[in-house]
Amino acid sequence: MAVSNAVGGSGGRGTNAAPWRNWAGNVTARPARSMTPASTEEVAAAVRAAAADGLTVKAAGTGHSFTPAAATDGLLIRPERLTGVRAVDRAAGTVTVAAGTPLKHLNHTLAAHGLSLTNMGDIMEQTVSGATATGTHGTGRDSASIAAQITALELVTADGSVLTCSAGENPEVFAAARLGLGALGVVSELTFAVEPEFLLTAREEPMAFDEVTDRFDELVAENEHFEFYWFPHTGSCNTKRNNRSQGPAAPPGRVSGWVEDELLSNGVFQLACTVGRAVPAAIPGIAKVSSRALSARTYTDIPYKVFTSPRRVRFVEMEYALPRAAAVAALGELKALVERSDFKVSFPVEVRTAPADDLPLSTASGRDTAYLAVHMYRGTPYEAYFAAVERIMTAHDGRPHWGKLHTRDAAYLADAYPRFGEFTAVRDRLDPDRRFANAYLRRVLGD
Repeated sequence: MAVSNAVGGSGGRGTNAAPWRNWAGNVTARPARSMTPASTEEVAAAVRAAAADGLTVKAAGTGHSFTPAAATDGLLIRPERLTGVRAVDRAAGTVTVAAGTPLKHLNHTLAAHGLSLTNMGDIMEQTVSGATATGTHGTGRDSASIAAQITALELVTADGSVLTCSAGENPEVFAAARLGLGALGVVSELTFAVEPEFLLTAREEPMAFDEVTDRFDELVAENEHFEFYWFPHTGSCNTKRNNRSQGPAAPPGRVSGWVEDELLSNGVFQLACTVGRAVPAAIPGIAKVSSRALSARTYTDIPYKVFTSPRRVRFVEMEYALPRAAAVAALGELKALVERSDFKVSFPVEVRTAPADDLPLSTASGRDTAYLAVHMYRGTPYEAYFAAVERIMTAHDGRPHWGKLHTRDAAYLADAYPRFGEFTAVRDRLDPDRRFANAYLRRVLGD
């Protein structure tokens, strides 16, 4: 089959596609064609051209997923030119952005207008569409994932037509496409609910594993945003409580902030991980020293400066969403696993929460949720550790994060998600020929 190299009016700048790799480097794709459309019209033209050539289509963000959710051997739509804030409506409390806009740009623009998202994850490098399509979330007692804050979206479907979706327009598609895995089409524009900018006070402090697990329900109930990190091979955790504040703003000092967020969290941690990869037997000792170095700090700033932090040490990750009531038991089993095994784990285990939401494929769909995330330094063998952790998580009715490593398939996930059939019915209607399919979606959604 001849494959044309569409340009300009045929759907944006086209290139002879180089291999595509994700951020962690564990996924590589070799698309037949790569394009960088700058508008919804160019996205639609690119999809129509791909269909004419018999190519599947996937849109990539910045590659922060660890799964091959965006991988394709057909047309890869890149986000670099599909960017920018298109409208800020203070009266409605919304902002509309092109799908390829990095969260960093969105947050900076909102701050310039005195506005903010209600909640967000801890990195800002992702595109808005990539983050929402895979269910990126932060932690929150009452406020949910980024996708749950979407109020409208624009979707280019398999025949190149454009659907405008909201609770009042194409509501069934809207319900599914807010967290759509790229399975329903290419999202070209998103509208988010925003609110006047507020201040958050962050209180970070070390806490013993037994204390934080004994007080877990209390800490979740008493704080708007609570999370903690357990350091494997130790009995130590670091906790973080974020709550709204009347101010005044008191951000970390320039030097102390650099020491905590760059030197310790990235520079020294990078060195520790590198040593641990070369000499795994050193990891438990490094972990004990690192956990003892933790210190308490409190600061107050605008939301994105509190919720997010730089992540320069590269890793692979698996995260499972559990019924919140199962979190402490599952974490205890995970700790026992590490203690009785030969696994050497240099990364902390992250625990966060989210309230139940109404998105069919949200990991928090229909139930209050706790997230347990495990990581391994890039280049370190992780398969056996992740497999052992996954057995614990699935025994507690866990749902895997769509953008993080797991081995679950459609048969498992159809039981895990009460509204799974609702999503796949929308997919069957919008994309019966599987224009937007790839191997990952065939595994997790069926074919």
